[in-house]
Amino acid sequence: MGTQDIVNIAGAVRLARNFGIEQMRLVAPRIFDPWRIEGIAHNTADFVSRITRHETLAEATADCGFLAALTARERTAKRTVLRPRAAAAELARRSREGPVAVVAGREDSGLTNDELDHCHVLVTIETAPGNRSLNLAHAVGILGYESWLARIGSDGGQPLKPPRREAPPAPAGKLELLFRDWERALWAVEFFKTRRPDAVMRSVREALFRSDLDWREASLLRAMALEMVRFLERSGTRFELPERLRDVGRLPNQSGGKGPVQL
Repeated sequence: MGTQDIVNIAGAVRLARNFGIEQMRLVAPRIFDPWRIEGIAHNTADFVSRITRHETLAEATADCGFLAALTARERTAKRTVLRPRAAAAELARRSREGPVAVVAGREDSGLTNDELDHCHVLVTIETAPGNRSLNLAHAVGILGYESWLARIGSDGGQPLKPPRREAPPAPAGKLELLFRDWERALWAVEFFKTRRPDAVMRSVREALFRSDLDWREASLLRAMALEMVRFLERSGTRFELPERLRDVGRLPNQSGGKGPVQL
């Protein structure tokens, strides 16, 4: 309604494309320049070419069976006022019966009383009390997003892209090797000098269990622990280990030439 800023029109165009809104109808816009709109909202030429302009709200919405008006104004008259999520659900339900519309007003003054009276429900977006008015495109975006979710399902309908390379969960046996190698690394850097090894390692276990490591992540963390000890060995740094950890992960030329590294 009476849009004054080409940037807001372009922003609404982009949001319409993002959230599956099929058509835009402008009522008495102060400015309309398709070339500039597409320059701001790239790759929207087809959508912009289908924008229609109208003199009145009644003319623009004559075929719509349900109208939801975005407004921040408090109403004294008894009107149905919904939050975006509830309004989106109603828009999705009504859209199965025919065209519906979201009505947004002017940037500076919003919708007039007569224009609000033309709409079935009012939609208010909760904000900080001292800052009630939202940017036009932002308000359209919030209701557009909620409407998109209402149409495709609350779970989003479109799963997020999986990791580039799937990795199975780290098996218990691999995690035990990880815990062993980190305990060995912590002994090597004298971390347990003033701490109880069993309490520390119990905390390490709990933290890594909560992380739900996959196979690759567990392998990377284990490699870090092994390399810490091997660096100390290569640099000639002396350190003491418990008997059960002394021959674990040593380089082939160490531990009396006992053969392959024990991993």
